[in-house]
Amino acid sequence: MHSVESFGTHDGPGIRMVVFLQGCKLKCLYCHNPDTINTHGGEEYPIESLVQRAINMKSYFGRFGGVTVSGGEPLLQSKELFHFFQRLKEEDIHTNIDTNGRVLNNFTKELLDNYADLVMLDIKHMREDGYQMLTGQKNKETTFNFAKHREASGKPMWLRYVLIPGITNTPELLHEMGNYFKDYKTIEKIEIQPYHKLGIHKWESLGWEYQLKDARENTQEEIEEAVKILGNYFKEVKVN
Repeated sequence: MHSVESFGTHDGPGIRMVVFLQGCKLKCLYCHNPDTINTHGGEEYPIESLVQRAINMKSYFGRFGGVTVSGGEPLLQSKELFHFFQRLKEEDIHTNIDTNGRVLNNFTKELLDNYADLVMLDIKHMREDGYQMLTGQKNKETTFNFAKHREASGKPMWLRYVLIPGITNTPELLHEMGNYFKDYKTIEKIEIQPYHKLGIHKWESLGWEYQLKDARENTQEEIEEAVKILGNYFKEVKVN
C-alpha cells in the first residue's frame, strides 16, 4: 500500500476513504502520482485494519460515500482486494475501484461482478499509437475488454479521460470515444480532467524526465467544446 486519504471528494460519489495501492504496469506521461508506479515500493497493511478504519468513518460517508481503491493500479492486487471488498460489503460500505483496466483475471472478474459497486475506468487514448505513446505499453484493447466485462455485469461505471491539447482532446478522438461507448447502459457519467503539470516536481524528485513539459494547459474554450461533444453521447459530463 502507498497511502490512505480520508475525506476524498473527487474519487467517486460522496465523501470517501481513498486507499492508494503501490505499483502500476503503465508509465503514463502525465501521471501525477509517479511515486506509486514502482511495483516494489509500498508497505503491507492488514486488511482488517483498513476495514476498521472504514467502519469508523461510516458516519461521514453518509448515503453516497464509501471506500475507493486507487493507485498505482489497484487490480495488480486483485486477490487481496477481493477479500477487502468482501469485508466492506459485509459492513454495508460502498466500494469503488479506480483503474486503468489492464488486469482482467478471475479475481478481477469476481470483483467486477459481485463486489465493486462502482468502477471508474481511465480511458487513456482511443488509438493504439496514441496509447503506446502515452502509457509506454501496447494493446489498448485490454482496457476496452475490461469495459465490456463491466458492461455485461450490469453494474455502474464511470469513465475518466485526461484532455491533453493536441494529443487527446481533438474533436475526432472525442467523437470516436463517444461513438464507441454510446450504447453502453452502465456508464453513468464521464469525468474529464483538463491537463495540468502539478506532478512535475514528483517526477524530478524521482530523477525521471517529465516528457510533457512543453504541452500547454487547455483553454476554457477547448474544455467547453469537449463537454459539448461528449454531451452528445453520455448522460453526464463532469469537469474535474
